[in-house]
Amino acid sequence: MKTPSSSLSSSQTIALETRDSDADRLMSPSAARNRAPIAELLAGILPENAQVLEIGSGTGEHAVAACLHRPDIHWQPSDPDARSRSSQAAWASEADGRISAPLALDLREADWFADAGAPDALVCINVIHISPWVVTEHLAAGAAALLPAGAPVYLYGPYQEGAATAPSNLEFDRSLKTRNPDWGVRALADVVAVFDRAGFDLESRTGMPANNLSLVFRKREAS
Repeated sequence: MKTPSSSLSSSQTIALETRDSDADRLMSPSAARNRAPIAELLAGILPENAQVLEIGSGTGEHAVAACLHRPDIHWQPSDPDARSRSSQAAWASEADGRISAPLALDLREADWFADAGAPDALVCINVIHISPWVVTEHLAAGAAALLPAGAPVYLYGPYQEGAATAPSNLEFDRSLKTRNPDWGVRALADVVAVFDRAGFDLESRTGMPANNLSLVFRKREAS
C-alpha cells in the first residue's frame, strides 16, 4: 500500500520516506535498517518450501532478503502501486527465480484475494499504519480465506499499547493523521481482535528496532 506522493529526478518519495533509485530498483532506508532482523525472524516462522504472499511489498527488498535467508521458499510480492511493482520485479533477479512477478493487489477491495493463489504464509510489513482501517479488516478476512489451518500471518510495524506505548509512536500517530486522517498507528488490541474474529491466534509478539513489533498470528483449526 505504498503509494507515491511525488517524483524527483533522482529519487522517489514513497510511504513517508525518500527512496534512491538505480534504474528500476528503488532502495528503502527503512528496509535497509530492518530487512536483516525481519528475514532472520521469518526464517524461523515460514513452513518448509513455503509459498509466501507479501502484501504491500514496497521496493521488493524484503522479498530478496527473506529468500536469500531461506533458499527453499518462493515469494509472491504485491502492491497497488505500479512504480513499486516495477522495483519488485527488478529486485527479483537476485533470488534465482524464486520471486514471482508482482501482483496488483489492493486491500481496499473486499475481494482482493480472489487472484492471490494458494499461499502457505502471508507477510505484511509497514502497511497497516499507512492505510485505512478497512485494509486491516480485509487483510484478516483474506488471510482466513487463503490460508490453511496452522498457517502463519506475519505483521511488522509500530503499534499502540496503551500506557506502554513508546512516545515516538504517539508522535508518529499524530504525524500520520495530519497527512491522512484514515492513517494512524493502530492499537495492538484492535489488530489482535480483528484477527481473532477471522480465526487467528496471536502466537508471538517480538520487539524490533525503532519501537516496532513483529506479530505472528496462526490460523486456528476449524471447530
